[in-house]
Amino acid sequence: MKDFQVWFYVILGIIYVVTRFMKKQETPPQDQAPKRPEKPVQRYEEPASKPAPGPKALTFEELLREITESKTVESKPVTAPSVPKTTYVDYDDNLQEEEEDLEDEEYDYRKRDQVYNVYEEAKRQAFERPSLEETMKAGETVGTFGKFKAFQEKPQRNLLQEYLGNFSDAEELKKAIVMSEVLNRKF
Repeated sequence: MKDFQVWFYVILGIIYVVTRFMKKQETPPQDQAPKRPEKPVQRYEEPASKPAPGPKALTFEELLREITESKTVESKPVTAPSVPKTTYVDYDDNLQEEEEDLEDEEYDYRKRDQVYNVYEEAKRQAFERPSLEETMKAGETVGTFGKFKAFQEKPQRNLLQEYLGNFSDAEELKKAIVMSEVLNRKF
């Protein structure tokens, strides 16, 4: 089997070489036009303003002088287009008095606001009144119990225990079967 594969590839190689050799010997017919047209060659003419190369190269200063001379000769005075004259109105002349500043720099909150008077009065009376420690007696404290009963957590019902308790009694079991038949109708 292996020899067959080798000979098969050798025959294929020989056929390939022979076909390539035959194609090279064939010449294309002369009466047909070539497939791709040649690109036209673009020829550029040299600009006429380009100076002919002289025997001596110009220095930077000479080039600069030529450029500045050409600018001064070519520059023409530019006249501005005539624009109709407009009259301007100065609105600053007709201003009345400046706006008044609304901020009162002489403002004293202690004189105008009554809140501060009440606060100052309460602060003054704080030293005249007896303190909480002086007025409180242990016998006067209310010691009622059960104030926080409303905030205690209520025990939750255990439905599983209730249902299992109902199955232990025969009468309750009959009721459960009847209820299941009523609730789970077949039709």
